[in-house]
Amino acid sequence: MARSRRQRPGAWAPLLLLLLAGPAACAASPADDGAGPGGRGPRGRARGDAGADEAAPRHDSSYGTFAGEFYDLRYLSEEEPRPGRGVHGSGSPSTWKSSPKSCQLLPPAARFTGYPFPTAPPVDPFAKIKVDDCGKTKGCFRYGKPGCNAETCDYFLSYRMIGADVEFELSADTDGWVAVGFSSDKKMGGDDVMACVHDDNGRVRIQHFYNVGQWAKEIQRNPARDEEGVFENSRVTCRFKRPVNVPRDETIVDLHLSWYYLFAWGPAIQGSITRHDIDSPPTSERVVSIYKYEDIFMPSAAYQTFSSPFCLLLIVALTFYLLMGTP
Repeated sequence: MARSRRQRPGAWAPLLLLLLAGPAACAASPADDGAGPGGRGPRGRARGDAGADEAAPRHDSSYGTFAGEFYDLRYLSEEEPRPGRGVHGSGSPSTWKSSPKSCQLLPPAARFTGYPFPTAPPVDPFAKIKVDDCGKTKGCFRYGKPGCNAETCDYFLSYRMIGADVEFELSADTDGWVAVGFSSDKKMGGDDVMACVHDDNGRVRIQHFYNVGQWAKEIQRNPARDEEGVFENSRVTCRFKRPVNVPRDETIVDLHLSWYYLFAWGPAIQGSITRHDIDSPPTSERVVSIYKYEDIFMPSAAYQTFSSPFCLLLIVALTFYLLMGTP
């Protein structure tokens, strides 16, 4: 018969010594400078060896100290050291309490004060359109009151070459959309259209359309890039670039060729364009070349009443009649 194994009296001695040594181990903080295995300094050196302590980097084996140092390095800057701790973790740490009877962790608010959340970078403001360059370094079309600029004309457009692109600037007195069309004639239909649309969220988006008769169909293929726009002072203003040469497509024209320019603007409903404000939007008198910069002014209907040849002839006739008197 097998006899039961009898345990020796000394088998429990190491475990009892470990349990009795527990409070003594807790008496020293894990972050104390002198804490270490066997009552020694870092890496088991004698505490009195000051030169060795300064030569060797500190490395505590406690997980709590590691976590505290991780938060210091990861989340706190040198200008904002953790309370009770130096810039690089020197000094008496406040994360742990040293007690000869127990190990106790301080409340979270005392251990870590938090760190600021990152903020979004500032958005560059929309650079105003310069009209002083019109006819010199860029071409311009102005429609409205004589002498108006990009902020006061009913409609304004400018264009200039930048490398292999053409930069367009559009602005109109509307809260909806402003557009330019590239046409082989002066009529709407079969035209490549670029529009800047103000949506309900306050953004101005550049969209590509193709005129099918009197209806503008949005085209997903959009040649615009470096887009920016703003709705300010009851005006929609935008700026974008478009390549001069594009792959052959029915809905996108090559801008190195000359085209009639169609100018239009109008209201928008939930970010979708509606019919333009005036029945007969203005157009360029002749085809436009992007390589030729001109400053062209087109008076609006309110300012062209007395500029037509018939009105001028009528004024001359009335003046002659009044001077000669009735027979």
